[in-house]
Amino acid sequence: MSMNRREFLQVLAVASAGGMALNSDYSNAQSAANQFYDLPRFGNVHFLHFTDCHAQLKPIYFREPDVNLGFGAQLGKTPHLVGEHLLKAHNIKPGTREAHAFTYLDFEKAAAMYGKVGGFAHLAKLVKKMKASRPGSLLLDGGDTWQGSGTSLWTNGQDMVDACLALGVDIMTPHWEMTLGEERVKEIVEKDFKGKISFLAQNIKTNDFGDQVFDPYVIREMNGVKVAVIGQAFPYTPIANPRYMVANWTFGIQDENMQKMVNEVRAKGAKVVVVLSHNGMDVDLKMASRVTGIDAIMGGHTHDGVPTPVKVKNAGGVTLVTNAGSNGKYLGVLDFKVNGGKVADFRYKLLPVFSDMIPADPAMNKLIDKIRAPYESKLGEKLAVTEGLLYRRGNFNGSFDQLILDGLMAVKNAEIAFSPGFRWGTSLLPGQAITMEHVLDQTAITYPWTTVTMMKGDMIKTVLEDIADNLFNPDPYYQQGGDMVRVGGLQYAINPTGEAGKRISNMMLNGQLIDPNKTYKVAGWAPVAEEAKAAGGEPIWDVVAKYLRDIKTVKAKSLNMPKIEGAKGNPGFAA
Repeated sequence: MSMNRREFLQVLAVASAGGMALNSDYSNAQSAANQFYDLPRFGNVHFLHFTDCHAQLKPIYFREPDVNLGFGAQLGKTPHLVGEHLLKAHNIKPGTREAHAFTYLDFEKAAAMYGKVGGFAHLAKLVKKMKASRPGSLLLDGGDTWQGSGTSLWTNGQDMVDACLALGVDIMTPHWEMTLGEERVKEIVEKDFKGKISFLAQNIKTNDFGDQVFDPYVIREMNGVKVAVIGQAFPYTPIANPRYMVANWTFGIQDENMQKMVNEVRAKGAKVVVVLSHNGMDVDLKMASRVTGIDAIMGGHTHDGVPTPVKVKNAGGVTLVTNAGSNGKYLGVLDFKVNGGKVADFRYKLLPVFSDMIPADPAMNKLIDKIRAPYESKLGEKLAVTEGLLYRRGNFNGSFDQLILDGLMAVKNAEIAFSPGFRWGTSLLPGQAITMEHVLDQTAITYPWTTVTMMKGDMIKTVLEDIADNLFNPDPYYQQGGDMVRVGGLQYAINPTGEAGKRISNMMLNGQLIDPNKTYKVAGWAPVAEEAKAAGGEPIWDVVAKYLRDIKTVKAKSLNMPKIEGAKGNPGFAA
């Protein structure tokens, strides 16, 4: 990699923060950056993997969660580890760049020190470096790519389609892509991607006859070895997102069909089988224990940045399960050594994409500038300034989620507010201006309507109980991979290990117990029912923008977190 003077100064600052003397010369600074990304080739079969970038074309800040609870069989196991527990489990030294990338620890200080992460121009440079040393390698996109930004919303996903083509994506599986609607998805697959990107989903079939909608798998030859990639789309799309957007298609986990696909590609000569999944990691771990013949599941959806694969034993051997984080923040590199028609060994590295350490790819940078040019003034509108850290992630709340809730209650004059437990959304450091782009990073969906509903207390409890069961059901196949709904105004207690329907207690509003028979004014957004589309409530980004323009400064404040029972000492909880 070559650097201009500006890029060198950026790297010098980063290297200095990592312990390299400031008086070091140019070559030492460049060497430090190159060394960080020096990953020698291993074996003869190579996969590169990113997932859940959520349309983030530019470098960002992104804070990892301090709450990622696991219980029962999942207690104390990857991915349900945060902070020091995660570092210890994966042998990562505290206070390093990698510690910053994989945890929330000292986030503000470390972010100021190490700079932003991701950005497609920087990712493109890293992909080219890895591909140059790994002939024939395949770049896998795990989905949640065409949604998550203002430009992706306004271009109907075309910005990300063009960027992924330029990035050199070979294979993709979907989730949020489906919220563009069946017609738009098929248009992209059949026109933009034709002959260029394989769009795979073994578990998407037609409602009427059960026909395959997209190719279930693809077989490629790499360095004399036949390899197969099977696609697994998010199984709960019609539940987590509006059903009417995919009215003619079914989804689901479909272990039997997955086994059939694995057997089929093996019969066709595949010596390496990889599943490109958007299940979420807990679901992938269970699938790996049930379906045999898979060498690796390269997963997404739950945004878990997992430094080392989990080895899952099953009746046929061992399957590696990985998850490559989100927001273009990581690139997973999986190398297999195949001898005598069998996988003999592997190497895996999840590389954080530090944008200050990787020069931007000029061609990708030019494309991004072209994509953003018509929207720059709208994206750059300064709405307010934040005095505290704003972030989204964690099982129960984030400070940007709290801001959305406060805005809903203020603008809609509501007593209580609900906001979906979405994982996507960038972070802002104290003192940063909150722009329209930052608001859209949290809210840019195709069903953004706000709602105001009069709800009885018992219905509020029912809603919370149902969502809690989706999150904390002991069986991963009954979890839907989201986080708990964010709640404004209302306080409550939750016991994640409790029985279904009995996890929520002590619901309070203004110091008074919620009356099950009393009616409360509740604001929300992102309704999945088609009726809400016709009702025409204003989009959430307009509500939040109005609120921010009015208050001008966002004060740092404590999160409205529930009282969590039964989580003391849990390594997925930074108490």
